[in-house]
Amino acid sequence: MSNDTAANVLVLHTVHQVRQWREQQRVEGKTVGFVATMGALHEGHLSLVQAAAAQCSSVIVSIFVNPTQFAPHEDLDKYPRTLSDDVRKLPDGTVVFAPSVAEMYPRKQAFVEVLGLSEMLEGVTRPHFFRGVATVVSRLFNIVEPNYAFFGQKDIQQCCVLRALVEDMHFNLKMVVVPTERYEDGLALSSRNVYLTAEQRARAPAFYRGLCRAQQLFESGVVDRKALTDAVKDEAAKGDLDLEYVCLSNPNDLKEVDVVDSQGAILSGAWRMGTTRLIDNILIGFEF
Repeated sequence: MSNDTAANVLVLHTVHQVRQWREQQRVEGKTVGFVATMGALHEGHLSLVQAAAAQCSSVIVSIFVNPTQFAPHEDLDKYPRTLSDDVRKLPDGTVVFAPSVAEMYPRKQAFVEVLGLSEMLEGVTRPHFFRGVATVVSRLFNIVEPNYAFFGQKDIQQCCVLRALVEDMHFNLKMVVVPTERYEDGLALSSRNVYLTAEQRARAPAFYRGLCRAQQLFESGVVDRKALTDAVKDEAAKGDLDLEYVCLSNPNDLKEVDVVDSQGAILSGAWRMGTTRLIDNILIGFEF
């Protein structure tokens, strides 16, 4: 257990320490809000912490680079690990859970999978990813036992997968999805933005401009998938983005839809800029 005196942030490193802290919150009748992160905190993460603080008596943030959601060829070793800097960014009174890999995966034998949703969209090119996410989040939920868990809309498929996980596994918590934080030019905040060159960074907002154009079309009465996805593709082409996919999906099962109906839809996509892969989305005709 350690304490950053500058920020008055308590840092816990073991499951036992977290459970002791959680029991004290329970004794004191405090509600606990939880934000799961892999560190390299930016304003998007901090907006989740702020949302948790506004709704809960106590806030705990996990900082753990989860190895099970990375494939062997992905950027696990490159992923930034900046615990000291992250702690300094957090508001006074926040608690941090920063476990080791051995602490989180003592046996490396039990895994959790949400079938159906995990294979869609991002799961096509990253089939391992949501198994790792569902596994680590299940473990964190069991350790922290939060009343509320806060996630960002930018990772919309993750939100859908975790919503199903919470329902199917009967986790006794409420999941809150917070709107995506963006720069003034519209690019979604992401820990991976640091990998962009200045030239790539200047082109990157083209995808969001396409999403906004699609939103405008929908608001004018356009509900056809091709028209909405083409609006995104056209703007992406202007930014010379290397698109991986653009998809209009049902918000419940993530299957591609031909038109936006009364359930609404998720318009999402992914693109590459050099070796960096970025994602973004908007919600059309519904709120999470």
